Amino acid sequence: MADTANTEAAGGTGFNKVLRLFDMTLFTVCAILVIDQLPASAAIGVQSVFWWIFTLVFFFVPYGLITAELGSTYPDEGGIYAWVKRAFGDRWGGRTAWLWWINVALWQPSVFILFAGIFATLFFPGLSLWAQIGIALALTWITVWTNIIALDVGKWVPNLGALFKSLIMVLIGIGGFYLAWKNGPANEISFSTMAPSWDASLAFLPVIVYNFLGFELMSGAGAEMKNPGRDVPLAILIAGVIIATFYLLGTFGILAAIPLEEINLIEGLIDTFRQIFGTTGAGGALVAALGLMAMYTFFSNMVTWTIGANRSASEAAIAGDLPEGLGKLHPVHKTPATAAIWTGVITTVVMIVYGLMAATAEDLFWALFAFSSIIFLLPYFLLFSAFLKLRSADSARPRPYKVPGGWGTAVILALICMAFILQAIVFFVYTPGEFDIVYASQIVIGVIVTVIIGEFLISRGKRA
Repeated sequence: MADTANTEAAGGTGFNKVLRLFDMTLFTVCAILVIDQLPASAAIGVQSVFWWIFTLVFFFVPYGLITAELGSTYPDEGGIYAWVKRAFGDRWGGRTAWLWWINVALWQPSVFILFAGIFATLFFPGLSLWAQIGIALALTWITVWTNIIALDVGKWVPNLGALFKSLIMVLIGIGGFYLAWKNGPANEISFSTMAPSWDASLAFLPVIVYNFLGFELMSGAGAEMKNPGRDVPLAILIAGVIIATFYLLGTFGILAAIPLEEINLIEGLIDTFRQIFGTTGAGGALVAALGLMAMYTFFSNMVTWTIGANRSASEAAIAGDLPEGLGKLHPVHKTPATAAIWTGVITTVVMIVYGLMAATAEDLFWALFAFSSIIFLLPYFLLFSAFLKLRSADSARPRPYKVPGGWGTAVILALICMAFILQAIVFFVYTPGEFDIVYASQIVIGVIVTVIIGEFLISRGKRA
């Protein structure tokens, strides 16, 4: 009787509906507002302000409108996997779930290496690469455990992470304005320096597109939402305004505090804190506190992404679109336990292998980030295509929210979004003026191998 009542309370899905508008908004802010990539986007230079605004207007807004329609109309467990499967069938759904899930396992090492690098900068300068890898491995398995516990408990990890991220961005932005007013900015900020240029700095341009992705992530737990028809569009609207504001504030703060040539991908945040607040007395204590908050946000970010990705993989496995071993749920919490454990295993192997290859933590961070990012971007072609297919083939379905402007507008917005995804992939591989054929070959071969492994696993799932 208790099990039956619980299932009925969950709307017949077997999942408890625990996500409200507040949770979904903070979940989305935590997913998209990624402080760990802020130094990489600031490394473009003052022109990054132009690229943030350009990408905000022509990509972030259309992308938010599209995912608001999909998430409110199709609140299925699995999110992007379920949408693509509805539009194009089982195999394409399986491919989406595989790429969506494996990219998180491949991306997670770079985030936790960054965590360890900031930890070393704050407390143990000179900490060896392998000691940092050890810290990253411990975090990996704590993340696995957080995925397995009940969602109404686990959701507070990203909720707190979103609050910390917001506080850090505000302090960086205000501190940057103060430094610029008091001493002048560390980099010249003018219309001429904000003008875009075609040079090696474009290697970091995909990071801006990447930093704006994640609206669909909360829909991975679509069956666990209280009122998706109302809350998904509202959460996207509120979170979108918060995210855009804080990204611009944070980027300006770093550029105002640190000369461009001194921005470090690993230590950039701590350098910014120290430049703004000092290194002694109360300022030094505040830097340490903000550093700890930043480290927590890296952990919460991975918890957020693994919660969504593991649910997509688990749903695909239950449906036979991936091997059934990925679909086993925790018997009590109904969380994707097996998918979470396999994420931890893959992250562990990748971290050790890359640790044997990388000379420094910064090398390891960027190599893992670029490779995993291309894997991450590929499913978005399917997301925007699914939006058009479902709008056309399932037009009679009631839509709590619908992208305004009719069919023509829908096509234009989807194509613009795909163009942004394509350029991001190109610039992750090709750097104008500094093309490295060995680096590019490694990234492309890694992507091809990942896709081939996915095809094998999808075939196994179908045979089972």
